[in-house]
Amino acid sequence: MIHPQAIVDPRARLGKDVHVGAFSIIGPDVHIGDGTWIGPHVVVNGPANIGCDNKIFQFSSIGEAPQDLKYAGEPTRLEIGDRNVIRECCTFSRGTAGGGGVTRVGSDSLFMAYVHVAHDCQVGDRVVFANNATLAGHVEIGAHSILGGFVGIHQFCKVGAHVMLGVATVSFKDIPPFLMVHGNTAKPYGLNVRGLKRRGFSDDAIQGLKDAYKTVYRSGLTTDQALQELTPLSARIPEVAIFTDFIRNAGRGIIR
Repeated sequence: MIHPQAIVDPRARLGKDVHVGAFSIIGPDVHIGDGTWIGPHVVVNGPANIGCDNKIFQFSSIGEAPQDLKYAGEPTRLEIGDRNVIRECCTFSRGTAGGGGVTRVGSDSLFMAYVHVAHDCQVGDRVVFANNATLAGHVEIGAHSILGGFVGIHQFCKVGAHVMLGVATVSFKDIPPFLMVHGNTAKPYGLNVRGLKRRGFSDDAIQGLKDAYKTVYRSGLTTDQALQELTPLSARIPEVAIFTDFIRNAGRGIIR
């Protein structure tokens, strides 16, 4: 399954039925799980652990050294889960010592062409990144989030689960879960109701989130006042508690 014109370092570990295309290079300290397909002209450097049944298309650079001037060659790594599709010309960097040493990408996700996942990012499961979506270092992306084309997320920002980010959105602050977001700079435009319904959220949970959204974004209250107002609703509806806990712990403040 390894093309004769591919280069695989003898210190790399490849599972069963791994395909490596022509002119691809697999470096040392790379572990690739069973059934993963790597197209032509892909470079995978390590330390990196890539799970099972992934597809990585041509001209992608996976597990290269971080683009960080503080990086001095210390051993850091990239971890990728299972069943991801990584399309053409994507770049996923390893972590840095100052950021915990690991860049993590979950499972069952689609990364379209020219996506960049920088050092120390933590990306959840079942996300979609459209073409040219870009994460700076230390960004966290929650599960089931969708990033439109040319989205840019500033370093150290967090994006909650089930968020829909419109094309060319740029955010310098944290984005609470369950929202529809668009603009440069990012502004909230309500709940991602369609996405929540597709994923089986109950009517009670969606209505509770609608009420919580109005309290935070439409009531005129300060953030602290809104969180206090939502205490009873958070106690009753777990999804609202997730929403308020994210806001309470936002390190960079939330989009408004």
